[in-house]
Amino acid sequence: MHNQLWSTFLFLLLLLVPMVYLPRFLQREIQAVFLVITRQADLSMSLFALLFLPGVLLHESSHFIMAQILGVRTGRFSIMPKKIDEGRIRLGYVETAQTDFFRDALIGIAPMLTGGVFVSLVGVYRLGLDTVWSSLIQGQLQAISQAFGTIIHQPDFWLWFYLVFTVSSTMMPSASDRRSWLPIGLMVLGLLGLILLIGLGPWLATRLEGGLILALNAINTVFGITILIHFLLLPPTWLFRKLLSRITGIKVV
Repeated sequence: MHNQLWSTFLFLLLLLVPMVYLPRFLQREIQAVFLVITRQADLSMSLFALLFLPGVLLHESSHFIMAQILGVRTGRFSIMPKKIDEGRIRLGYVETAQTDFFRDALIGIAPMLTGGVFVSLVGVYRLGLDTVWSSLIQGQLQAISQAFGTIIHQPDFWLWFYLVFTVSSTMMPSASDRRSWLPIGLMVLGLLGLILLIGLGPWLATRLEGGLILALNAINTVFGITILIHFLLLPPTWLFRKLLSRITGIKVV
């Protein structure tokens, strides 16, 4: 059982890199496509924000609702895009009062929790994308083709696919969302160290291992669906941007 826990945890660590960078790469390509088409930075920014509006709305609403639940005062709430520096835009924000690092961390991670639940519910139970992901990591190409053939003929497939895409692409915590994660992480590591020091590690692992494996598998499924969607969309978006640049002679740096 311990081997299963470690293998599940290591698989999660392997998924973290594509989970973080694939959405960024795809968002950058989409921004470039809009910029080449419109040739206007402000208009391309507005179109980009409109495309990701459902995900941004859920992201910022999650911050706001979690702050209200925890009794933290909130200020301005915005889902309007704003350019913050060269090449970067802020799609939305929620102002919250300064509080302790524990509540701050919960507010920061709220979009990932709600986004993960949405991706799991829609991606698994509505679209069945977990089947495609499982076939992909097992190298079963024929099974992938069959699964896609069934999935894309479901009612309102493109609407649900779009919503899962926008939510999964915007649910990761921003730098400001992660500002309280370091002290929380240090506390958890200290607690684990104390447990191991007093010899409770094996006893605790035996009782918690089953639940930990279920939780890690759930996270891996959400990450897998997110990676799958962005992996499917990135190559055609990149090729389309390259084609537009060749036709128009406009290159985005």
